[in-house]
Order: sequence, then structure tokens, then C-alpha cells
Amino acid sequence: MTTPVCTSASAAAAPARQTHAYPSFSSYVRARQPILLRTARSLTANPSDAEDLLQTALTKTYVAWERIEDHRALDGYVRRALLNTRTSQWRKRRVDEYSCDELPEPEPVPGEEDPAERQALHDAMWRAITKLPARQRAMVVLRYYEDLSEAQTAEVLGVSVGTVKSAVSRALGKLREDPELGLVR
Repeated sequence: MTTPVCTSASAAAAPARQTHAYPSFSSYVRARQPILLRTARSLTANPSDAEDLLQTALTKTYVAWERIEDHRALDGYVRRALLNTRTSQWRKRRVDEYSCDELPEPEPVPGEEDPAERQALHDAMWRAITKLPARQRAMVVLRYYEDLSEAQTAEVLGVSVGTVKSAVSRALGKLREDPELGLVR
């Protein structure tokens, strides 16, 4: 049997018992927390903000616990604390919007293309690829979107490398002639 050398360390290692000044408050919170949290969530858009709001309202309720005469009306008291706290938060929020004559637009970076134009080209390309026959479409997708070599594409499709070369060449010719792609270029 060993005796502890440092009694303060063994006391610190033992779980601390919290004594609550109001045990009825603790039992109230355990019983009503899910319902009150649901009320807090209806007042905020974020579940984390709702938990913070409920914590603040319960803190205010704890401070006023001795002054509350009718404990049957606790739900109403806490709900009013939730609403008042949320209203105070809403009033204190900082608004970082300023009116101005012109909209601030970022300056275009030279050499960087417009994302809208890039998306328009992407959409037009896919529409043009869907117009190709199934076999040519498969070869173009495998070669250029899946980045397979001609030999790998031929192996996947079960055809010769020469067939892949000629079919991809014909498909690219059709894509070059597609009028929709001509408008985007």
C-alpha cells in the first residue's frame, strides 16, 4: 500500500464536486434544456449561436433565481430572457455596409480570362461533344478529359491504336466546325 507523497496533487486528481447554490435551478435546466434550446434555435439561424444564446439567458435566470417568486412561470421568464438577449444582440450588431456611387469591381488581372467566359466555353464544348457519335465521343473523353494515351484508349475500348487516331481526328474536325464553338472563340 502506497501513500501519496503530495496530498495537494492527489486532491487535484480527484474529481471535484460542484456544489450549486440552487439545486432546483440545476434540475430545471436538465429537465427543460431541450425545449428551451429549440426556442433559441428558432431565434437564430446558427445552432452554435442558439446554444450561446440559451447559455446567456440561463445565466441571467440564475442570477435572478431568488427574485423569481412563481417557479411555475420559469419557462416564460427564460423565453423572455432569450428574446431580450437576442434583441440586444441584434441591436448591437455591426453593419459593415457603406453606400457609394459605384460598385467596387475587382480590376481584371492581365492574362487571366474571365470566369464567365471560361464557363460559357466549357458548356459549349460539352454540348458540342454530346452531338458526336457515341464512339467518337467516348474516344475524345478518354483522350482529352481522362488524359489517357492513344494506346490506353485503344485498350479500354478494345480497338486498335490506328482506329483511335482516325476517330479522334474526325471528332476534332467536327468540333472545329461546330457553329456554337465558333461563337465562343
